[in-house]
Amino acid sequence: MLTLSAEEAETMRLELSAILESMTALAAVDTSSVVPMTHAVPMDLRLRADVVEPSLPVEVALGAAPARAEDAFVVPVVISEA
Repeated sequence: MLTLSAEEAETMRLELSAILESMTALAAVDTSSVVPMTHAVPMDLRLRADVVEPSLPVEVALGAAPARAEDAFVVPVVISEA
């Protein structure tokens, strides 16, 4: 249960009233000619070819690993099946 002092309740009332006034002002705006969008700026995805490129040798990549199994890091189990 949320418990507020009288002063906190008054502060909350004023803040919520201001938010509701803003929402009322926004609701009054004519948006019928506005094109729907998902982002404020264009989101052009730049795709690149899926090409194998040189990377670190396995021994260098796993050189400081505290535990490894063949060519992979060994990490603690975080999520187990129920």
